[in-house]
Amino acid sequence: MGSFNQFKKMFSTHLKLTIREKQAWFWGIFFPVILMVVFMVIFTGDSDDEFSSEIAIVNEQPNPTSDMVLNQIKQIEILDIKSDETVSRAQAEDWVKEKEVDAAIILPESADATSITLIVNKENEQGVTAQALSGILDKFIQQANLFVAGATPTYEMKFESISSGSTELSYTDFLLTGMIALAIAQGGMFGMIDLVEMRRKGLLKRLRMTPANMGIFGLSDMTMRLLFSIVQIILLSLIGVFVFGANLYINFLSLLVVFLIGALTFNALGYFFSSFSKTTEAYMGMANIVNFLMMFLSGVFFPVETMPGWLQPLSNVLPLTHFAEALRQSMAYETSLFSSTLWLGIGTLVLWGVVAFTAGALLYKRKSIVAVR
Repeated sequence: MGSFNQFKKMFSTHLKLTIREKQAWFWGIFFPVILMVVFMVIFTGDSDDEFSSEIAIVNEQPNPTSDMVLNQIKQIEILDIKSDETVSRAQAEDWVKEKEVDAAIILPESADATSITLIVNKENEQGVTAQALSGILDKFIQQANLFVAGATPTYEMKFESISSGSTELSYTDFLLTGMIALAIAQGGMFGMIDLVEMRRKGLLKRLRMTPANMGIFGLSDMTMRLLFSIVQIILLSLIGVFVFGANLYINFLSLLVVFLIGALTFNALGYFFSSFSKTTEAYMGMANIVNFLMMFLSGVFFPVETMPGWLQPLSNVLPLTHFAEALRQSMAYETSLFSSTLWLGIGTLVLWGVVAFTAGALLYKRKSIVAVR
């Protein structure tokens, strides 16, 4: 039988096995889609709305200082005062406790008083709104201090962002590219389960005794998985762009290189897991542990920079961290293939892939020798 005919038959066999494998479909297609939709709905539903917060004002003992502060607070457009009239502290605290307002501001009780109090709900103390209000009030107090001292601000901060690409990244774009990376990684890590079954049933040993070319066997399996990964990219991209309004600016050459190397790397990890797993349960257990570890530590849902400092070195070692970042550069930033930052991530993926494949091959070879003896 010719090599091409062998390839066609083996590819068809691998395709049928994958279609019949429910776990591969779940982890490769349905799980990433469900996860992406959940996170998109939670974190991007109101992402385009301007920040605003409803507050209560307490001014129980009006005085020139409190009146001046109140007038200044009313000029802050993003602060919506619940009542046109100031309220008592007890009433304001009740509103905060019942979460009818985001916070209450207690104005100075005399002309000589120097403190302004911000009251927030303890349950929301670490929330984005409470932190934003604290920052706004702190900046307001700094400006008031300068005004009282008669000082004119000399310096101001201007914010700019640059990247090796040509576009800005929204959270929707960030999450979409992260979920695509996760889906491809899961497809590789969970996709080698059929090798465990084939080895357990003795099919691999029988296959070696036939005229079948084992290199073509591996090539056909790899080709099928790459096509499966292409389906993942297209499906998730369509959902992200047309359902959630994500923006993709793709450098197709960069994407092609990153995709091929990333998919091969995680296929190598799956191959490594299969080399020492005696049962499908053992294989799935190992793949699940690694998958969930990387899912939450590799910057799929949130930037690595927001993690605790002691955890970031671990995140920067994981292959999914570099794969997700490389996909963002090629799919959202339109980064050129000749970018040094892109190749740093690609180099890390290649290293992971080579080590995983070599270790897996050695374990398979060792077991074959032991079986012969």
